[in-house]
Formats: sequence, C-alpha cells, structure tokens
Amino acid sequence: MNLFVALFINASLSFILISVAFWLPQLNIYTEKASPYECGFDPLSSARLPFSMKFFLVAITFLLFDLEIALLLPLPWAIQITKLSAMMITSFILISILGLGLIYEWMNKGLEWTE
Repeated sequence: MNLFVALFINASLSFILISVAFWLPQLNIYTEKASPYECGFDPLSSARLPFSMKFFLVAITFLLFDLEIALLLPLPWAIQITKLSAMMITSFILISILGLGLIYEWMNKGLEWTE
C-alpha cells in the first residue's frame, strides 16, 4: 500500500510541476531574441567552418588511451593476486601493450596535427 501511495504522490507532483512549468512562463518573443545571435552583432563569416580530421583522430586516440589506463591499469589490484610478482608482471604487460600502441600511433603519424 505504501508503494502505491508513494507512486501516486510522485506522479501527482510531477504532473503539477510540469503543468506549472508549461503555463507559467510568458512568451515574449521579439525579433532580436529570436535571432540566432542575441548579442546584436551580425555574423561576419560562416559559423560552419570545417574541422580538420586530425583533430578528431587525436581526440579519439586520447580517449582510447585514457579509458584503457583508467579501466585496465587497476585490474591486477582488483583481482587481488596474492603473489606480488604476478601482479607486477600483469601490470607491466598492460603498460607495455599501451606503450606499444602509442609507439604504433606515433610511427604512423597519427598524433601529428599537420598533414
């Protein structure tokens, strides 16, 4: 019974808040506010300048290495290996794989901005 009361109160409160948020604001739209640039300046050039694909490649490479370090590096400690040497070897193997991946990217010029 308490579950139904809590669900009813939550649903009622949500409906009331959504209704108030929908009906309360006054819609005063005028031309300057509806324009894409509210600061009053007209755009001098196109806002859609193309990005270099290298920017995205470097960003994706950074995210991959960052996620690998954040997720894989604590793995030897998370599985709680009792032998210290086994844990250190596992950590060294993971860091070596990341280092080899970085060297591979560097040799293929995946980290350079200029083309």
